[in-house]
Amino acid sequence: MNLNESQIKEKIEEITEKIKNSDDLMAKFKAEPIKTLEGLLGIDLPDEMIEKIVDGVKAKISLDKASDLLGGLGGLFKKK
Repeated sequence: MNLNESQIKEKIEEITEKIKNSDDLMAKFKAEPIKTLEGLLGIDLPDEMIEKIVDGVKAKISLDKASDLLGGLGGLFKKK
């Protein structure tokens, strides 16, 4: 099965949310990202496609963490 660019982005969003909302899945993803994604997807994809999804999920998780951190810092600089 091959996914197009739009479907890959959709899967990245879907999987990122699942991983972010589960400490267990986050730990598994950090330890074995490819195996974890294959389990979550439930379908066999070519290695190059699964690696794209792994990279996308890692980037999205990092970006979301940075955004949360920066959002929290914004409150430090509000005028009273």
